[in-house]
Amino acid sequence: MKKLYRSRTNRMIAGICGGIGEMLQVDPTVIRLLFVFVMIVTGVVPLILVYCIGWVIIPLQPDQVP
Repeated sequence: MKKLYRSRTNRMIAGICGGIGEMLQVDPTVIRLLFVFVMIVTGVVPLILVYCIGWVIIPLQPDQVP
């Protein structure tokens, strides 16, 4: 079972879309496009609030020690 983490490597702002993409094994660009589309449909403020809450709640991906 995969856990949701904010990505350390595939990030634009906080790594949330990158982490969701890595967890679902989908290109994070697709997640970012869906995020923007939903933002346009539902409004900017609610989705920015959800993103900020995710930034606080979702842990950063742990360092991978070889």
